[in-house]
Amino acid sequence: MSISHAPPHPHEPDISVKSESDAPLDLEPIVPASSRRTRVPRWLRRTTGPVLLLVLWQLLSATGVLASDVLASPGRIAQVASDLISDGSLASAMTISLQRVAAGLLLGTLVGTGLALVSGLFRIGEDLVDAPVQMLRTVPFVGLIPLFIIWFGIGETPKVAIITLGVTFPLYLNVYAGIRGVDAQLIEAGESLGLSRWGLVRHVVLPGALPGALTGLRYSLGIAWLALLFAEQVNADSGIGFLMVQARDFLRTDVIVVCLIVYAFLGLLADFIVRSLERLLLQWRPTFTGR
Repeated sequence: MSISHAPPHPHEPDISVKSESDAPLDLEPIVPASSRRTRVPRWLRRTTGPVLLLVLWQLLSATGVLASDVLASPGRIAQVASDLISDGSLASAMTISLQRVAAGLLLGTLVGTGLALVSGLFRIGEDLVDAPVQMLRTVPFVGLIPLFIIWFGIGETPKVAIITLGVTFPLYLNVYAGIRGVDAQLIEAGESLGLSRWGLVRHVVLPGALPGALTGLRYSLGIAWLALLFAEQVNADSGIGFLMVQARDFLRTDVIVVCLIVYAFLGLLADFIVRSLERLLLQWRPTFTGR
């Protein structure tokens, strides 16, 4: 007698054993090649270029391609910098230069910001202030050094005055543009909330102009060091510029490069401080940080 195997009922579960080929595959997620690459720290990437430049510079100096009377080697410059630090001459020059820049920056910030507020907040202020400022800013401030010497003598006043002039105009332009660039809808929203004129200026206009003001401050700092460089090379008896003038007279390219590096370092330090202020004061504004 044969035994027949009836097919399973369509409503009954199929309990037949599956073969190994029917088992689920253990698949790994596909990871893009860009994610599998080892990411190099950003600080390392940013320092690679300067390090390679120094290595090339030292190599050209060691092989004689770059003569020492044209440009001293990095090793020689490092030795001269160490000597200037040891005898205190570099620290003294930096202190005097920083005092001049601080005084000029403070005066220029007060003058530039004050003029921008008057011109940006009031139409009559714009009519009275903007045109003269636009005319004066087209005059090269370096060309005014002889006139400042005639007016103020050869002391500290003309040096601070030339730095003040260099700082004033970039700050004025950026603060003025920041004030006039505030969205009119924000002004209307503030008025609908019952803000007074001073309340609009305090809570809407000034915060909206702050990004432009900080950008202007960064530009002003760069111009301040440029103005200092010119001011200290005219009738100066101290400061970093004075060291450069002495080095030029004795054909000391190593000392000149050390002074230029100090200028660059101080400029980068000042820019870092302003960028830190931007991150602190502009946390409310989302920005693109790069990819």
